[in-house]
Amino acid sequence: MRKIVSVAAFSVLTFGLCAGIVGAQVPASGNVYFGYAYTNTNLAPNRGGLNGWQGTLEGKLLPMLGIVADLTGQYGSLDLGEICPVVPVGGGGGGCVTFNLSTHEYNVMFGPRVGTTIGKFRPFGEFEIGAGHVSASSESNTSFATALGGGMDYKIFHAMAWRVEGDYVHTRFFSAGQNNVRISTGIVLRF
Repeated sequence: MRKIVSVAAFSVLTFGLCAGIVGAQVPASGNVYFGYAYTNTNLAPNRGGLNGWQGTLEGKLLPMLGIVADLTGQYGSLDLGEICPVVPVGGGGGGCVTFNLSTHEYNVMFGPRVGTTIGKFRPFGEFEIGAGHVSASSESNTSFATALGGGMDYKIFHAMAWRVEGDYVHTRFFSAGQNNVRISTGIVLRF
């Protein structure tokens, strides 16, 4: 319980800091992104993949600097491994059972994004902090989360671009660290 309160307090403090920065200088431009996301995670003993979505809202403070809010949801089934009895049941061979864990993971993070425009391309880098929540079958846990990564937008026309993004996401669910790779792609609408 203490850990959940700490993560929630840190998230509120981070959001308040970002809101204070944004309030001090109201962004005149920015973008909204929504796309497909794939996360390769070590939440289970065997690495597995979760599919889902990612949405971001970025407000520009300067032409090269923005503050981004990042929301993600990933879903899937993670392989817990195979258990085989020492003595086969019923005298027959095999009898091994594979166990899978139905998993839902959500992350809410905030942080700075630095990028520049080079022709039709806009490469960027970002660092985000926030919280993650996972539900795995009947168990759930909330954790501090960080992301470090970047990507590239390709301008289709003035108000629309296509994004490819990759992030290293670190969480600590169930008192164990998870080092995840998240890759996403989708549409960016600029304002």
